[in-house]
Amino acid sequence: MSAPPASGPPLRLPGPPSLARTADARPGGAIPGLRYRPAVPADPGTVADIDRRLEAWARRLDVFPTAWTGDFAGFQFGRAVVLQHPGAADRERLTAAGKLLLAENIVDNCYCEEDEDRGGSSRGLGGRLIRAQSALDPFHGTPELEDRWRRGVQADGPLRSYHWALKDYAVLATASQTDRLVHDLARLHLGYLAEAAWAETRYVPQVWEYLMMRQFNNFRPCLSIVDAVDGYELPETLYVRPEIQRITALAGNATTIVNDLYSFTKELANDPTHLNLPQAIAANERCGLKAAYLKAVEIHNRIMEAFEEESAALSATSPLIERYARGLAAWVSGNHEWHATNTHRYHLPNYW
Repeated sequence: MSAPPASGPPLRLPGPPSLARTADARPGGAIPGLRYRPAVPADPGTVADIDRRLEAWARRLDVFPTAWTGDFAGFQFGRAVVLQHPGAADRERLTAAGKLLLAENIVDNCYCEEDEDRGGSSRGLGGRLIRAQSALDPFHGTPELEDRWRRGVQADGPLRSYHWALKDYAVLATASQTDRLVHDLARLHLGYLAEAAWAETRYVPQVWEYLMMRQFNNFRPCLSIVDAVDGYELPETLYVRPEIQRITALAGNATTIVNDLYSFTKELANDPTHLNLPQAIAANERCGLKAAYLKAVEIHNRIMEAFEEESAALSATSPLIERYARGLAAWVSGNHEWHATNTHRYHLPNYW
């Protein structure tokens, strides 16, 4: 891990936006100047059906943290997956995507967030996450030990949600698509661990380091499933090609910066030291949060432009790659629409 620059005082996070700006936060809508494509509108009937299915599944497994009481509707899981997967083959596949999204959020909330009521903390996170990974990637040993492991992964809500969400997805996906997702969730856990380590040591990363971490701690597991949800498979021989991996990573990185930008006010109101891209820019460039936020918008736009240009070039080489790239772009658009319109969760700072 590289250290902060030797010259000048140590890097410090600048803290939350001023109270005046927080009070005047904009109620919703797209971030001015942000590069995005309109999403396919979500059908209300489909959204309601997926929400009903997801809530019934989650309550049957008893996976809701107590702190989530009343928050399920506010998160809008059904609307999120319908917006993100407009080409879904059927509602069963949308439901499978929703179960994974719900499970990933439960693990993040209960294991990673600094909240005593949920049990999350940076301390001991590795132990919790390796158990979570084993709920996806089964343990193989003696029959007696395997039985103990099976009982262990049913021990709490986050583990149950991961275990059963993956099982339900695997029924609809190929073995290769399922294995792809398991590995991308391991990448996600590695990103969680890096962020927790920086929080524990109070290390403020350089901007490139922060974005490197966020390439792991991001929405890639959701993007990994776009072909399975749409009812086909991008063969592994194509998926592993460096240029396909690059457009997948660019899509994930763009959507993750979108999350940083839309959740900025909410996160810093809850925790003034919360690390996000504007905070990292402000600390490294020793500028105000408004200037840092607008610079983060520019970084997003450049990444988004690269994704669109490189996806278009690759799409011209193969109808199957074109279909996959279209699925990635649809997920990026739907995810932006969900963030921009979810006023239950997000409000923009008054920077314009």
